[in-house]
Order: sequence, then C-alpha cells, then structure tokens
Amino acid sequence: MDPLPDAHEELTGTAAFDAGAGEMPSWSELVAEHADSVYRLAFRLSGNQHDAEDLTQETFMRVFRSLKNYQPGTFEGWLHRITTNLFLDMVRHRAKIRMEALPEDYERVPGTDMTPEQAYSVSNLDPALQKALDELGPDFRVAVVLCDVVGMTYEEIADTLGVKMGTVRSRIHRGRTQLRASLEAQALSDESAKELIRAR
Repeated sequence: MDPLPDAHEELTGTAAFDAGAGEMPSWSELVAEHADSVYRLAFRLSGNQHDAEDLTQETFMRVFRSLKNYQPGTFEGWLHRITTNLFLDMVRHRAKIRMEALPEDYERVPGTDMTPEQAYSVSNLDPALQKALDELGPDFRVAVVLCDVVGMTYEEIADTLGVKMGTVRSRIHRGRTQLRASLEAQALSDESAKELIRAR
C-alpha cells in the first residue's frame, strides 16, 4: 500500500508558512502571490479602479510595516482584514470631509491601466451585480462581498470586522435583500440583471 501523501507537500508560499511547513516568502514573492486577490477584494468593496489601486497599495504598506509581528495563522484572512478595515476607514474619512463642489468640466487624471490579470478578475463579476453592490451602504457591502464573493464564513467575517455573529447575519441578510431589490429595478431595462435574478 502506498504511503499517504504528506498534507503539507503541496502547500507553498504563505500557506506553507502558516502550516509550519516552510519559511515566510520574500517580499516580492509575497506581493506576487497575493496582489491579485487583494486588488480583487479592494475593487469589489470600492467599486472603482482608482480606489482599488489606492487600497491595494495601502494594504501592502501596512503589511510591510507589520510583517515582523505576523504570527502564523491565516495570512489571506489577515490581508482581507487589513483591506476591509482600510476601506471602512476610507468611507468614514470621506463622510467627514466637506469638500467644495468640483467644476462640471473636472476630469480625474486617469490612473495606470489595469494588468490583464486585474482586468480579467474585475470583468468576471457582472456589471449589473457590481452596480448593485456599489449601491449598498459600506457595512452591508463589506459583509456581502466577504461572504458571497470572497467566500468567507460568518465566523471569519465577524472576526475580520470585530462584530458579533448576529450582526454579520443581519448585515448579510439586509445586504442581500437590498441587492435583490436593486437587481429587480435594473431588470426592467437590463437583460443581464434579469439573468442574475433567475440564477439566484
């Protein structure tokens, strides 16, 4: 009988480090391993490329400053927590600022183009669904994205957000209800929104 395969033999990068089966990857390897997933989450939360790029950069700056204190656990969960908290900080900060209205002819300087990987990842979420997500309040959007897009459990979300499990359940339920209402409104004039409603 063949021996059972080693549970750690296929783990690489930060997953191997978390499992005690390897060293922490170099900084460049770490960024290469996680940049796409951080950007994808940042885009789902913020709904636009510029903010997603800023959040991704700020996330890795935080990681760089805190890496020496990281204890093996769930590295990806740690990244999700940092990205989510930075997004919520950004939303709160913007809500406090009273800016003068920009002139109508104002145009934002375009950011750098997305990499092919980022463009592919972003384009995989239906535009009608992204529009509906963008209309959710930040707390509901975070809960729904972490649960339904990222695939985190309620317990992981509660830990990430520092809230009770009941709060997570409530936010996901209310967020999904608002999401469906938004899709139903879009479905009146958008065929892809109709398809999404049928699929849910």
